[in-house]
Amino acid sequence: MATEQDPLLLLRQSIASGSTPMPTASAEASAPEVGLSQATHLTFTSPTRIPLPIDTPTRFILNDTPVDLRSIYFTWLHRDYAILEYNELASKFNEELGGKGQVQRLSYIGMLDLITWLEGASEESEFIKPLAGDKDGSASTAAAALASKGAAAPVIGSTVGRSGKGTLDPRLASIYNSERKMGDRNSVLRGIKPTDFSHVRKLAALFMTKKAPHASSSNIASNPAIASHHKQKRPDPIILLSPSASSLLRMTNIKSFLESSQYVPPNSLAASSNTTANMLHINRLMKDIDANRPMRFILVEGAEQFKPEYWNRVVAVFTTGQAWQFKNYKWSNPTELFRHIPGIYVGWRGEQPPESVRTWGHRVHNVAVDRWKNPGTATVDSSRWRDREAVEGIWKMIENNMRAKGWKRDQAPSSI
Repeated sequence: MATEQDPLLLLRQSIASGSTPMPTASAEASAPEVGLSQATHLTFTSPTRIPLPIDTPTRFILNDTPVDLRSIYFTWLHRDYAILEYNELASKFNEELGGKGQVQRLSYIGMLDLITWLEGASEESEFIKPLAGDKDGSASTAAAALASKGAAAPVIGSTVGRSGKGTLDPRLASIYNSERKMGDRNSVLRGIKPTDFSHVRKLAALFMTKKAPHASSSNIASNPAIASHHKQKRPDPIILLSPSASSLLRMTNIKSFLESSQYVPPNSLAASSNTTANMLHINRLMKDIDANRPMRFILVEGAEQFKPEYWNRVVAVFTTGQAWQFKNYKWSNPTELFRHIPGIYVGWRGEQPPESVRTWGHRVHNVAVDRWKNPGTATVDSSRWRDREAVEGIWKMIENNMRAKGWKRDQAPSSI
């Protein structure tokens, strides 16, 4: 039965319940824990001991290749490392394996997506395919929600409860399996012989392309079936921060600044409790793009692991005026970069921005914040009411640029 368990759901369940899986060198339930490089199995301990082969392929697909359980678990163990350190550790670990296997290194965005899903912060992932027999992904979403609450991970192919609150009792599942399956009008009209209508799609593509701009948005909104058909998964926009130590905004204080409109120095006591991860995500409602749901923004400090298509999702670049920041960017020349992506310079109120920022022109938005009065305090200065004005100006500039570039409720621009 162990081979019928889904590795991703078991790992997410273990993380939610606080029970750490054990690498073992045997499939025996009583096998002792060993180092990950010597392990042949990964034994999950909650709610029961379930050993799975360490090289079991998972539903996490990267570059059309399933990522094995060893690589998934290795990435989770090193989730707090910067991407460069993560790659170095993966190379050393592959040397330790000595040809017995290999850790598949995840891409920058793939790593963020996996960690977010395993932590339970998201129920969906663009890299995780649905469970077998789950075409619309509803069973996978329900199973993931159960796992994030510490409930037992369902067996692959098992029936998720019709109320969406858990797996069916085995006896009740047996009764459902004996039911007579009633077909809908689509299955009845199709008959017993499957017919391939893929050629019709090619013939209709020309007409659909021409008619799409004339479609009435009110008709789509009023018809739930059409609305769900047109609904697409919108990728998350990306904001690049400056990795410079002189930057007023770093990963330690950017979240409180952009979400709570409160500035604290990156090295102050007030920011010491914040995350030291190399990537974050924040939510913001962009009313002119999608007034019904907040957009999730990904914040990173470097673009070393970017794929070419990621640059179409970059909506802002924070800079300190140092050109070395753009060395690994798609456009390493600052003037060319800010023709495509708006820049943001944050400095102290009353001080002039650097000469380099002024020469880059109006595409770099200058933002001034008040100096921090008490750098040793562990609380936020309540007198910093002008921070909100600065933050709202930044978001307004980002939203206007996104709208001009073609960001919509259900899609991102194909190029910038």
